[in-house]
Amino acid sequence: MVQPGRSAPWQGEPAILAGLAQQVSAKYGVTRDETFVAGLSAGAAMAVILGETYGDVFSAVGAHSGLPMGSAKDVPSAFAAMAGSALVSPDPVASCHRVRTILFHGSADRTVHPSNADGIARRVCNAGSGQSVETSMTGETAGRTYTRNISSDAGGCGFLEHWIVEGLGHAWSGGQPNGSYTDPRGPMPAAR
Repeated sequence: MVQPGRSAPWQGEPAILAGLAQQVSAKYGVTRDETFVAGLSAGAAMAVILGETYGDVFSAVGAHSGLPMGSAKDVPSAFAAMAGSALVSPDPVASCHRVRTILFHGSADRTVHPSNADGIARRVCNAGSGQSVETSMTGETAGRTYTRNISSDAGGCGFLEHWIVEGLGHAWSGGQPNGSYTDPRGPMPAAR
């Protein structure tokens, strides 16, 4: 279970959510390798916090249009971070597990500046040890272009996938047209 007595961010909402995930996993026999966390905007910021501080609970993070951990400590710093003016430490919280991460951000996001995805990506890369291999590709789906950067460890195991979608605003890429904060044009990655 979540360790009592840890200092922030091992308290409050992150601790509650990690504790809930552990309880549900234990009840239904779900392993860490089958436990993921994802979110959009503030939910993405929380997913990043959970992945970085509870790598023993979550094996992967999906963050769409979120903030790096440590970029917002109060309302003024949250607005500064959202505008792309946050000062974020590149050093992640020490964790016994590197958490695989996929990031999506739109180049036209006027709510959360796209530089925040770069900050998350730097922290993910800095969480591991050793060299990494970076691969970049571009493509087009449904008339929208994207850049997809993949970081892999020396053994070829991918640990970070970072998508920048041209023209996408503050919306879930590929979401249902009747949902809020969704953009059905996508692109979303193909199912694997």
